[in-house]
Amino acid sequence: MRAQNGLEPFAHRCRVYYEDTDAGGIVYYVNYLKFMERARTERLRHLGFAQSQLAGENLLFVVHSSEARYHSPARLDDELLVSAQVTELNRASLRFTQQVRRFSDNVLLCEGQFLVACVRADNFKPRAIPDALRTAFADEGSAGTHSEQEIKRGS
Repeated sequence: MRAQNGLEPFAHRCRVYYEDTDAGGIVYYVNYLKFMERARTERLRHLGFAQSQLAGENLLFVVHSSEARYHSPARLDDELLVSAQVTELNRASLRFTQQVRRFSDNVLLCEGQFLVACVRADNFKPRAIPDALRTAFADEGSAGTHSEQEIKRGS
């Protein structure tokens, strides 16, 4: 899994614990969403932005919509690699494409897309993604195309 610009894509490493599984030792489907949420948070941290710091600056990221496809089950004690690639960077939102793979054999277990909106913490209204964060994503070479509306606005 290599990025087109030659940089390794971001991946968060985690382990499946008993609490993540059902009675059969298989990861319960909703827990893949938790793994992907953690990877998005760690992606921000990797770029130098902590969620707590952003909240203090009146900025929150909230999931607007999500889509997940399950391919193969993860099991108790599996080590996972969870990617978090920004494929679309808009004025007030990001689209992440994510994959959960088993570390030992690189098997794709789950993949998803998440539209994440940037909002003001005090009233939950949309706000522009700060330039520093936008630049960090762009410099890492991970951002996809802007929406047609943004291109028309010259963003």
